[in-house]
Amino acid sequence: MGRAYEVRKASIQKTGAIKAKTYSTFAKEIYLAAKKGVPEVESNVFLKRIVDKAKKAQVPSDIINRAIDKAKGVGGEDYHEVIYEGFGPGASTLIIKTLTDNVNRTVGMVRAAFNKVHKSLGVTNSVAYNYDYLALLAFKTDKEEEIFEGLLEAGIEPMEFESDHGELTISVHPNDLNNTKDVIERIEPNVEYELDEVGMFAKNEVELNEEDLETFDKLYNMLDEIDDVTDIYHNVKGRD
Repeated sequence: MGRAYEVRKASIQKTGAIKAKTYSTFAKEIYLAAKKGVPEVESNVFLKRIVDKAKKAQVPSDIINRAIDKAKGVGGEDYHEVIYEGFGPGASTLIIKTLTDNVNRTVGMVRAAFNKVHKSLGVTNSVAYNYDYLALLAFKTDKEEEIFEGLLEAGIEPMEFESDHGELTISVHPNDLNNTKDVIERIEPNVEYELDEVGMFAKNEVELNEEDLETFDKLYNMLDEIDDVTDIYHNVKGRD
């Protein structure tokens, strides 16, 4: 599974800075985090984590503040997280995460992308059972042993704990993410996360022939261009 994580990490690093919809995506995620809990950064751990990530991505403060204000009832938008599962060419599968204020519009656009390459959406869990839902962290440290012991003392058992050239990669259940960060930040107070994500990771990757790979790329690009789409997970080897 380590290779899949490396591919995912490269994808985020490569596309994160150039996606035109980065600000919009963060605004929606901040809104959702504030709406689900207390709409105050210092009182909502999950919201604070997303705001910190947004600031690291250089999202302007006014965008962050407007998203929180909307969650307090200032503004009419009401976003929902909706996840779609689909079948691509060959044995490829995709999980598409969206944040939308109009579910009918979003599902129509996602379905249209699949229809254009003569592929289809699936029902809930028709694809997801072949993926692991994980929180993934990567950062530089020379205190691997101390961090590992700290996690165990906190009752957290990492699903992955790998060090490579001074970079530590840890995957845990998403429910353990905040406690995992607390342990890490106690031991490494100035830690900078090179990767900090909760997502779906394929248990096994598949290889596609040239024709199927071309179709897959076309489908992926159409989905990625939909404003409401925030993340796309898949099982195709050699593709971000």
